[in-house]
Amino acid sequence: QVQLVESGGDSVQPGGSLRLSCAASGFTFSWYIMRWYRQAPGKERELVAEITSAGSTIYYGDSMNGRFTISRDNGKRMVYLQMNSLKPEDTAVYYCNAAHERQPLKYWGQGTQVTVSS
Repeated sequence: QVQLVESGGDSVQPGGSLRLSCAASGFTFSWYIMRWYRQAPGKERELVAEITSAGSTIYYGDSMNGRFTISRDNGKRMVYLQMNSLKPEDTAVYYCNAAHERQPLKYWGQGTQVTVSS
């Protein structure tokens, strides 16, 4: 059974930091590009960051402005998103996504809520 389970979402003040985690199971993790998306109320889902299967290529969405860092541990089947200097506009549900590098296979987690507010 394929599972992506996010954790680490919380309510923080502006300028704070959070580390999101995504635990993967049920598929060959090292064959998949891993991505973080987010969706704020009333807005479309937005790509936050992605990392290739070996971790050799990383991409960040424009809105992240160097504040976020994506990483993965293939041995632990985990992907992380370190978020620093959080802003109220970072408030959203953050989703973990796995996409096979060569086949049209994609999986989604259930999401974790991040709220940035004073």
